[in-house]
Amino acid sequence: MVDDDERRWRHFNPEIPKRSGKIGELEKFDATFFGVHFKQAHTMDPQTRILIETAYEAVIDSGVNPKSLRGSKTGVYIGSCISESEKTWFYEKVSSGGFGITGCSRAMMANRISYSLGLEGPSFLLDTACSSSMYALDNAFTAIRNGEIDAAIIGGSNLLLHPFVTLQFARLGVLAPDGFCRPFDKNASGYTRSETINCLFLQRKKDAKRVYASVVYSKTNCDGYKPEGITYPSGIVQEKLLDQFYKDIDHKPSDLGYLEAHSTGTVVGDPEECKAIDNVLCSQRQEPLLVGSVKSNVGHSEAASGICSLVKACFAFETGLIAPNINFTEVKHGIAPLAEGRLIVVKDVTQLPKPYIGINSFGFGGANAHALLKGYPKSKINFGLPQDEVPRLLTWAGRTEEAVEEIFKAVEKNPLDAEFIGLLQNIQEEDVSGMVFRGYAVFSKEGVKSCKSLTKDIQHYTGLQRPIVWVYSGMGSQWSEMGASLMIIPRFRESIEICHQTLLSKGLNLIHILTSNDPEIYQNILHSFVGIAAVQIGLTDVLRSLNFEPDFIIGHSVGELGCAYADGGLTPQQMILAAYYRGRVSVDLEKIRGSMAAIGIGYNTIVHMLPKSIEVACHNGPDSCTISGPIDEVSLFVSELKTKGIFAKEVPCSNIAYHSKYIAHMGPPLLQYMKEIIPNPKTRSIKWLSTSIPKNDWDKDQGKMCSAEYHTNNLLNSVLFNETFSLLPKNSLTIEIAPHGLLGAILKRSMPSGVHIPLTNRGNKNNTLFFLSALGKIYQNGVLLPVA
Repeated sequence: MVDDDERRWRHFNPEIPKRSGKIGELEKFDATFFGVHFKQAHTMDPQTRILIETAYEAVIDSGVNPKSLRGSKTGVYIGSCISESEKTWFYEKVSSGGFGITGCSRAMMANRISYSLGLEGPSFLLDTACSSSMYALDNAFTAIRNGEIDAAIIGGSNLLLHPFVTLQFARLGVLAPDGFCRPFDKNASGYTRSETINCLFLQRKKDAKRVYASVVYSKTNCDGYKPEGITYPSGIVQEKLLDQFYKDIDHKPSDLGYLEAHSTGTVVGDPEECKAIDNVLCSQRQEPLLVGSVKSNVGHSEAASGICSLVKACFAFETGLIAPNINFTEVKHGIAPLAEGRLIVVKDVTQLPKPYIGINSFGFGGANAHALLKGYPKSKINFGLPQDEVPRLLTWAGRTEEAVEEIFKAVEKNPLDAEFIGLLQNIQEEDVSGMVFRGYAVFSKEGVKSCKSLTKDIQHYTGLQRPIVWVYSGMGSQWSEMGASLMIIPRFRESIEICHQTLLSKGLNLIHILTSNDPEIYQNILHSFVGIAAVQIGLTDVLRSLNFEPDFIIGHSVGELGCAYADGGLTPQQMILAAYYRGRVSVDLEKIRGSMAAIGIGYNTIVHMLPKSIEVACHNGPDSCTISGPIDEVSLFVSELKTKGIFAKEVPCSNIAYHSKYIAHMGPPLLQYMKEIIPNPKTRSIKWLSTSIPKNDWDKDQGKMCSAEYHTNNLLNSVLFNETFSLLPKNSLTIEIAPHGLLGAILKRSMPSGVHIPLTNRGNKNNTLFFLSALGKIYQNGVLLPVA
């Protein structure tokens, strides 16, 4: 903001213009995050502090995680002239530890960036006065072209901390007494000094994820000796630079859509520059050349002014509009190309006619620079709206809760842009230490209106890396339409299609089973088995597509088929057929009318209370089990338990007493089917913890293989879930993979120090949102997921 406030100094001297450009919060710096000792931070030139932050932001803005640049050949080129902090820390307040030298040495402006970000390319400061940051661009551009570096951070800095520096510029005769910078204008009387600290990130185009503009070419020269004096600009040498520049490349002056001039509004500078532009560029054009200068808008930031011009050009490419040259009423007398219309000052917001912009920058010692930028030809189609209807999940980490919230608000202000979400998500694909708040938000497409945040949450992250456990629950998690809303997730649908095609030969329409709203659809136990298995296959495949892998896998009852798939023991076709034949034998064979019931006490207690006709089918947890037996006996026992105040409830099981002696005759036919499905069994990995074989038998032949015998045994024997679950680390992150988080209460009670996240929820008409939120919660607990 260019104004006349007294933030920097009192208006004590009439020679010093009252107006100047100033930036805020010079005193703020996150020293811990950037690895700067607090004593050093207090004695560091604020230019250096803010440059470090700005360089980090420039890399983030490019869609690159700064951590990924560590050890890379990335150069740092900073343009700066005067450090007005030197006087204080070099001569007035000499620190006991020598921190003034390391804090205010101008070399550190570049070197600190390299140090903080771990960059191993060239790192130095350039001082060519007002063209310093354009010289930084030129050095970086040349180094990339020559293969010396892979990328570069270029920057500029200028702070106005001491009034005497401004006083000397005023006495040099280059400052406007009223503090208004009027390039090209008849009332121009000099420039307004301004503060700026800025950085840009340069990459090879093939590496870039976000492109504002391409640098076509850059070139510099110097005025050399001039009889008028060192600070007098040489239009002749500027002409030489422009003439040689366009001879070096395939582009002609006629290609230019706009020229961002150096013009500062000084008495001599504007006429000399306009004359050089006219003689070289306008002479080779049929139409007038649009010109302007960013100094009219933000003042002259001297060493940093070149990057201000580059940023203005990038905005023009991005919006298609050139920002106006303000403080302009009438062309300056004596500048023929302006008066005669060969140069036209952009005084209003104007369409950029061609995708090329030339940029001039001149130092007051005669160091000249010119660059040509080209706009990126790719245009955003339909606001970047995704073609599908899948909501977009964004995960983000920040130093504060507000930092995370700010990103979510920025997304919410615009239509849902899939490319932008992907760019942001790419930044999060590597952990950055110190980002102690983690959040997620899910956004829905609202056409060309601003997108809608469906849910969001931000939590403090302790840094604890929890062991990851995939839990596959079994019967009881099924419900009508349980797969309907998930079908919009492409990877999930692909998996379901595979299973669907596999079951067509068996006369089953799996997609109908998963999406039907018929409340009776799962009265058929066969439908339940294949439905649960298909959803588990689909969810597992989505997790795998996100490079998410477990440390442990555990299943409950038929959920061990999911374990087999996750462990690589079964293909999706094998798993869905295994589930089908499990259901087939359940339907086809004669058996007693059985029942199963959930009981609110553990195996060790219930075993002493059971009638002989009832067995414990499932050891669920320390205070939970499932019993199985003849329907009448189970109903009677449930009633008895209720009278004693013990939780007891019969559960749907299609009147089949699973995991008991009453279904022993189902074993041989199931085994035969399983042998056809699994002709060449694979070895179970150590990740898969068995719940159908006691731990003492894991090393025996029956426990080593993902075989037909193993899965037949799973149907017949008791489920030893509690015993196996107790072997897991007590602080695990358990992910329940099923149509519903059936085991949630048991898992939380069995592992109070852990975190339990179900991927789906019974009856939820928008399980896609629930699933995406679950992924966000997984991220909040320390797991990086490339969800874009």
